[in-house]
Amino acid sequence: MDQAYGAGKAGGAFDPLAFFQQPQTILRLVSWIFSIVIFGCIANEGYVNRPNEVEEFCIFNRNQNACNYGVAMGSLAFLSCAAFLALDIYFPQISGVKDRKKVVLADIGISAFWSFMWFVGFCFLTNQWQVAKPEDNPLNEGGDAARAAITFSFFSIFTWAGQAFLAFQRYKLGASSSLFSQDYADPSQDPTAAPPAGSEYTGYTGDTEAPANVDSSYYGSAGYQNQDY
Repeated sequence: MDQAYGAGKAGGAFDPLAFFQQPQTILRLVSWIFSIVIFGCIANEGYVNRPNEVEEFCIFNRNQNACNYGVAMGSLAFLSCAAFLALDIYFPQISGVKDRKKVVLADIGISAFWSFMWFVGFCFLTNQWQVAKPEDNPLNEGGDAARAAITFSFFSIFTWAGQAFLAFQRYKLGASSSLFSQDYADPSQDPTAAPPAGSEYTGYTGDTEAPANVDSSYYGSAGYQNQDY
């Protein structure tokens, strides 16, 4: 099948079943769920206090930056996954190969960026959890939520790295066959394209008028001059 960067020519019908079976779609959905878990764990149970305190502090060694990092990364990763899922649905309708190439390159860069940021987040949260003082949380509240945030931060490294790898594979595929060139555009959007088969041709009207020097009797006698005997 002729494809350009992992998708066929523009104008095809959207197949939901085939879309959700694609590896990149599965990884995006998994990353989307992981971001929700990380955000929810820290936002809901990531702040604790001592019995004699009123103000709550971040469960990760009372370091507010650790909680802020986890919440910000979870919410931004959630939005990124949603945006890429919408772009994946629209991607087969992009007619220009150059535009598809830009999308795939952006996918590689952003996915690799998120993989790196989740690696930083995993190391940061793990370190702050290890140095947290037991007396700051004597009732051990939110311990499971903190460990879940760390665990899913670790998993997110690989889900985003997998998305970057799949995008790189699509980039390597490029545009196959002569049907796709770097300047390919959808024929329905190209004013210089030939008209579709079966349509009336009205492009040439240069010989619709009779020459001025031809006798009118020529047309009245099917091309023969009258002879007088």
